[in-house]
Amino acid sequence: MIRLIDTLSELAGRLAAWAFFAVGFFITYEVVMRYFFTMPTIWVDEVSRITQIWAAYLASAYALRHREMIVIDVAFRRPGTFARKLVDTFGLLVIAIFCLVTVWYGIEIWWASTIRGHTTDSYLAVPKWFTQASIWVGFGLLLLQAAAETVRIWRPQPPDQPETRRETPPDTRPDTPGAEARP
Repeated sequence: MIRLIDTLSELAGRLAAWAFFAVGFFITYEVVMRYFFTMPTIWVDEVSRITQIWAAYLASAYALRHREMIVIDVAFRRPGTFARKLVDTFGLLVIAIFCLVTVWYGIEIWWASTIRGHTTDSYLAVPKWFTQASIWVGFGLLLLQAAAETVRIWRPQPPDQPETRRETPPDTRPDTPGAEARP
């Protein structure tokens, strides 16, 4: 099950990366059309915003999977200690609770917009459910990944197998005692 969740997070992260790339392409296209041909588009602004929203929410599970979210480890620097496991578990529990609340209300809002047929106030009139779905989909994936990471923290690792998640790299600033400067 954890492998499936990790695979979903990886796919969501890759999709988010391509979506951000597409947004850059859309905006470049708009700049060229507007300033070189004086023919602005009516779709780039809204499509770019919707794509960015989806990309940001999809990327959250990927970021957690690779431990790229903000981690403050002043007091509990050594990985694998019992105290560090407790702190990491507490942090993931807070994320999971926030995700549960967001998914619950996100689905509620999404369903209301779907039933009522709400659309954006633009020329494209994109159904609002499409944008609102990104919230509960993204936070649902983040919730699953938080559960997988919690299991991963407490699951014993065989001694011959390396740790499956990235740890915070040691401080390598030259002014830190015992640290060597990078070339």
